[in-house]
Amino acid sequence: ADGAGSVSQGGEGAMLAVNEAMAYMSQKVQGGELGLNDILATDIVLTIRQRLFAEAEAKELAVRDFACTFLGLISSANGTLIMQIGDGGVVVDFGHGLQLPLTPMVGEYANMTHFITDEDAVSRLETFTSTERVHKVAAFTDGIQRLALNMLDNSPHVPFFTPFFNGLASATQEQLDLLPELLKQFLSSPAVNERTDDDKTLALALWLP
Repeated sequence: ADGAGSVSQGGEGAMLAVNEAMAYMSQKVQGGELGLNDILATDIVLTIRQRLFAEAEAKELAVRDFACTFLGLISSANGTLIMQIGDGGVVVDFGHGLQLPLTPMVGEYANMTHFITDEDAVSRLETFTSTERVHKVAAFTDGIQRLALNMLDNSPHVPFFTPFFNGLASATQEQLDLLPELLKQFLSSPAVNERTDDDKTLALALWLP
């Protein structure tokens, strides 16, 4: 999740969205209920919205003050579900090469997008389902979209992702502990900041055999 830069509580909204989604999915997994489909994606969005509306009411603020985008991926041996409201993206590899199943959302004007707090968020929700288990995942906010994607056709820029996935696959446990700090240093480096002045988040995952 990525908080809207134009609102006062965007960062908190993003944190609440992620925490609420994780808590909801943890409950689902423990209950053995895990249909990876549009119904689950909609339920997650509704649960997040309920939490954000409650927080806004408690603080006597408008829910739009907590506006944020939301990206989600759930994968198991039974399949994969990807969901998205807003910009940013989720790049995956099912064993056939990197792909971007869902295109980053843009709003009515340039540099605008949609948020999970919008009135039409549920109808804006986009999903992708597969019967395959994902092998590699990279989720990112719009701050590194221009680095991660070929903007002409919204396809993954493979040279950007390859070093990250290779590093994850070959790292020892000790090296894995160092990777978050190394990633932070890369995202805040001059070479990256020359390409973007926005917040930058990149989450990576591999399915280990």
